[in-house]
Amino acid sequence: MCLTPSNDQTCLQLSFPAIETEASAGIAKLSAGLAKHGLPVEKVGDVKIALAEAINNVVEHAYAGIEPAKVQVCCRLEHNQLDILISDTGRPLPGCKPPDGTPASVETSLQDLPEGGFGWYLIHELTSEIRYERRDGCNLLSLRFDVPIPE
Repeated sequence: MCLTPSNDQTCLQLSFPAIETEASAGIAKLSAGLAKHGLPVEKVGDVKIALAEAINNVVEHAYAGIEPAKVQVCCRLEHNQLDILISDTGRPLPGCKPPDGTPASVETSLQDLPEGGFGWYLIHELTSEIRYERRDGCNLLSLRFDVPIPE
């Protein structure tokens, strides 16, 4: 796993196998790299949560029951926004679009609470824009974050 800054020093790229341990290490490495390259501290946690939810969905769902390949992540930090592109060759999102982010209901007994159903809600809450495209057998998920400009 290698974190590669591009020529303009505002872009970080990382590629890793779509398995849980590599995904966790990749998310930590990306978060640290973004902080080092100027992402404000107050935004690092939000980005890390959204990255974890999105990348874990790739590992758990896109490659479920098939041989996992690579997840590629490209992060570009410019001015007051951070754009992240996550790509993989796993199965497409259902309906070829991201879920709407409606959280699972918690109006139930403690033992009947759902295990999941909150990831896309968090991604929607933490980002300013989400785009998804399936192109040539590849999933392309773009996440945009508004970044406060330091005064």
